[in-house]
Amino acid sequence: MCGNFSRRKTHGEGIGSEVLTSPAMSFSNDFSGTRVTLPRLNEAAPDFHAPTTHGDRKLSDYKGRWLILFSHPADFTPVCTTEFMGFAKAWPEFQKLNCDLLGLSIDSTFSHVAWMLNIKEKFGVEIPFPIIDDLSMEVASAYGMIMPGASDTSAVRTTFFIDPEGVMRAMIYYPMSNGRNIDEFLRLLKAMQASEQHGIATPEGWQPGDDVIVPPPKTIQQAQERIAGNVECKDWYFCTRALTNQQD
Repeated sequence: MCGNFSRRKTHGEGIGSEVLTSPAMSFSNDFSGTRVTLPRLNEAAPDFHAPTTHGDRKLSDYKGRWLILFSHPADFTPVCTTEFMGFAKAWPEFQKLNCDLLGLSIDSTFSHVAWMLNIKEKFGVEIPFPIIDDLSMEVASAYGMIMPGASDTSAVRTTFFIDPEGVMRAMIYYPMSNGRNIDEFLRLLKAMQASEQHGIATPEGWQPGDDVIVPPPKTIQQAQERIAGNVECKDWYFCTRALTNQQD
């Protein structure tokens, strides 16, 4: 592959290491004769410029803030309706975490607007974030939202976490038949922000206030110092500590 490569920090248990990245690399797989392009973690998220229910939006509009870009199969469907109400109710908490939401389906802006008004009328919930009109399927194709065996014209339930620098940090795919858990997205966002701020990793099910995992030592000297230090160690490779100054 060709491109302009640069060095950047990786995120996760190996915090502090560097990898070579390309700002626009992606990979493709062939499934049943259909070519699917997927973005890659820790690389630049695919750029886009698309009409939405709040006017045109592009990826650079969200620079300096986290963005959760998520797709749904279609407007006026029951599972999607529950998800949008869940995202809407959690909107204030996402905003406190410096995170915006952006929905997408392969429907028109007119369909999106009619559905939003219907949700407000029938359920009393107002959707505060924009939804991309992706009739061209350009954004859905760039983000691998259309899966072979599901539908040729409907996006599966994908959720992408893009950091304030436009880097893809997490991707979660759900089948069309099952709704997402919005609380888990809030938890994951808080965990990634804690890792970014403090250079740590988080264990399974971590919540703010829980102990965090100290990255594994890279030398025998670090391992020996770790055991003798003020962190709690089950063994040289598994050490935890309390995290101070955590956000509420």
